[in-house]
Amino acid sequence: MRVALFVTCLADQLFPELGVASVKLLRHLGVDMEFPEGQTCCGQPAYNAGYLEESKQIAKHHINLFKGYDYVVLPSGSCGSMVKTQYPKMFKEAPKIYGEAKELADRTYELTTFITEVLAKDSVGADLSGKRITYHDSCHALRHIHIKDAPRTLLRNSGAEIIEAENSEVCCGFGGLFSVKMPDISATMAKVKSKDVAQTGADILTSTDGGCLMNIAGSMRRNNINLEVKHVVELLWEGVQNGN
Repeated sequence: MRVALFVTCLADQLFPELGVASVKLLRHLGVDMEFPEGQTCCGQPAYNAGYLEESKQIAKHHINLFKGYDYVVLPSGSCGSMVKTQYPKMFKEAPKIYGEAKELADRTYELTTFITEVLAKDSVGADLSGKRITYHDSCHALRHIHIKDAPRTLLRNSGAEIIEAENSEVCCGFGGLFSVKMPDISATMAKVKSKDVAQTGADILTSTDGGCLMNIAGSMRRNNINLEVKHVVELLWEGVQNGN
């Protein structure tokens, strides 16, 4: 089984430890992970800004780069949504490229769903006993590619206590360009989300998406809310190390 890691822009530029944790976790599970050079952004910012032709060029590059792999795995529901739902939509009038885009979409997985659906594992052998964790459902992960149970299952089976926040499925206000174009609305949404998270009494906030976590963490700092914020993949790898 040939598996490629698509590390995403946020992991590459802001959260390199997330990329490292992704590789180590999958290798721990017996996956021989490869990292194709030449990776770029998936094109979502350009696509959302209305630059359709430019985003098509990025998508074509991405499609060609990941040819030949059985699966493409990434630690992001947002970028996963772009590849799985928007790439085929972009090329619906171009049958050849559409077929390639759809084929890539079908073998692209967010990391926790790859573990539960492809590897058919409901545990990674992690020990997170005593951790009180609340999980944020990012909009793209939940609504576009239907990620809800996989991360919670892996955390719960690691011994963590999952405490659901009120309105855990409500947007945190990030939305990529939305937070830039409408900063006041975005900041207000993040503040509400931060308070909901704080009221759970959890020690850790996690999610599949670094953008959401970055946005909520910033709001919590501004509002003097002290809570650890960590990507679900990093948490699971930390738990594996605890268990060994």
